[in-house]
Amino acid sequence: MAAHDDAVKHLSDSIKRTIDALKQQMTKIRTGRANTAMLDNVRVDYYGTPTPLAQCAAIAVPEPRLITVKPWDKSIIRDIEKALLEANLGFTPQNDGEVIRLPIPPLTEQRRKDIAKQVKAAGEDHKVAVRNERRDANEKLKTLLKDKVITEDDNKRAQEKVQKETDTGIKDIDDVVARKEKEVLEV
Repeated sequence: MAAHDDAVKHLSDSIKRTIDALKQQMTKIRTGRANTAMLDNVRVDYYGTPTPLAQCAAIAVPEPRLITVKPWDKSIIRDIEKALLEANLGFTPQNDGEVIRLPIPPLTEQRRKDIAKQVKAAGEDHKVAVRNERRDANEKLKTLLKDKVITEDDNKRAQEKVQKETDTGIKDIDDVVARKEKEVLEV
């Protein structure tokens, strides 16, 4: 593989990782519907060790506006309830001794707009990351040209590929943001 192809391949991989990170971040943003990913960052004090909630309880979404958490060890149900309250998720756990229910209240119109702004801001942050990757790839190409590892023609073709990869990455980010924004604003 030529040195300039290596730079383009590295850029492509970096953009893919950036888009994957954005998609992962979008799963954690609250919409009007229940989603188990909302609880991914909750840590429970499980016998003195901060443990992810999913590792000490079964998490389910039986209804569109309800998440249930059923601990495998009933003795830690209070610890799970405490961790859910401390996570400041915006809803109050209801404990019946066996299962913790998390009813998801509907979002107000203002809250939906605020969340949509957060989604757009996250998209912009990831676009900046893609543009920084493009800058790094172009600098690598300039270095290869200066060191006479590649020719002027190879440099020109590689820069066109870099720009094409960047444009595709930004379009993908726009698509992810638009889908999430539509989901958030849906009543």
